[in-house]
Amino acid sequence: MTPDSRQIEVTNLWKVFGANPKAALQPEHESMSREEIRQALGVVVGLRNVSFSVDKGQVFVVMGLSGSGKSTLVRCLIRLTEPTAGQVRFEGEDILAYSPKQFVEFRRSKVAMVFQHYGLLPHRNVIENVVYGLEVRGMEKQSRYRAALEAIRIVKLEGWENNYPREMSGGMRQRVGLARALATDPDVLLMDEPFSGLDPLIRREMQDELLALQSELQKTIVFITHDMNEALKMGDVIAIMRDGEIIQMGSPEDVVTLPTDAYVTDFVRDVSRARVIPAKAIMREPAVVVYERQGPRAALYAMSQHDLDAVFLIARDFTLKGVLTADEAKDMLVRGRESLDEATILTPTTTDPEAPIEEVVAMAARSEHPVAVVGGNGSLLGEIDRGTLLAGLSGTGADLPAQGDAQEGRRRPDSR
Repeated sequence: MTPDSRQIEVTNLWKVFGANPKAALQPEHESMSREEIRQALGVVVGLRNVSFSVDKGQVFVVMGLSGSGKSTLVRCLIRLTEPTAGQVRFEGEDILAYSPKQFVEFRRSKVAMVFQHYGLLPHRNVIENVVYGLEVRGMEKQSRYRAALEAIRIVKLEGWENNYPREMSGGMRQRVGLARALATDPDVLLMDEPFSGLDPLIRREMQDELLALQSELQKTIVFITHDMNEALKMGDVIAIMRDGEIIQMGSPEDVVTLPTDAYVTDFVRDVSRARVIPAKAIMREPAVVVYERQGPRAALYAMSQHDLDAVFLIARDFTLKGVLTADEAKDMLVRGRESLDEATILTPTTTDPEAPIEEVVAMAARSEHPVAVVGGNGSLLGEIDRGTLLAGLSGTGADLPAQGDAQEGRRRPDSR
């Protein structure tokens, strides 16, 4: 991450509730727990020396149990709760140093918040709720209604513009809250447990819809949750909090596979590794590939050297063309063909390097050959066979089979 890519930077942030809060920041209290500080000073440490940064377009999830400090943190980000000490920078500017006028403009134009309990105005219908933020901003009526209608379209509530919140389900009301936030076109969305009050099925639907929206809009999102499965699904980066501190921060894969302590281990104990480990983490470099410029003799020789009955064929532009079988190469020799340009190839089973391996499991089960991991430019990055999948599901990369063993599905039957 480069400094220019950072949307939010939080440095040494503290929030202490009670009289004389800054006493808790003194060096003599550094080694004391939150409870010990409460007993000694009569104050409650809500946030303790919290630091992190969020990249533009990133979904940064803050995860923790009740009382961990996650909601206090998100409220400090826009000074709904005033921090005791530290810095909160948006695009390099410390909002804690803003004048009242600067801060009002910041809230109106740069950031929007989506609350757990919707925060809708019951006496306003859907479109009147959605235009509210633009109304406060002073936008001209026609323009604000045009922006509101577009936001309603984005969250799939067309046709509900004139309905009132009481006439809608929880999921629909949450869509209205999201549309109200999106209508102002903020750079940053702060979402404080937005789906926790919804039924499980509706919650999953809202998660999926938000991820679909994010792929299109690429907003910077700080997402608060107490649910580990939701955190893993939504987050590019996850920060786990306890007693006002961040105790682990990293990718979903890091959190699940490398928990820092027993507290985090308990959180991830029942999480399937297959949901968070990407294909690129377990893929192997193919033992051999053949190139279109080569002939069938070279292809057969390469296959015989590695006891394979099929290999990946690479096109002249270095993209993956398909799977070439030994039978096809032999038939080409019989027909007097010298170039693999004319080969009849099999369509490979492919996956994205970022795809979770739970998606690759079903692919591998259906395919006679290893699954090809293909980059955005069509190049072959690696392969995943059934043995590699089993090792990836059961342990870390260090437990994966050696390259020479990773050929399940392509060896000649008589070589096993």
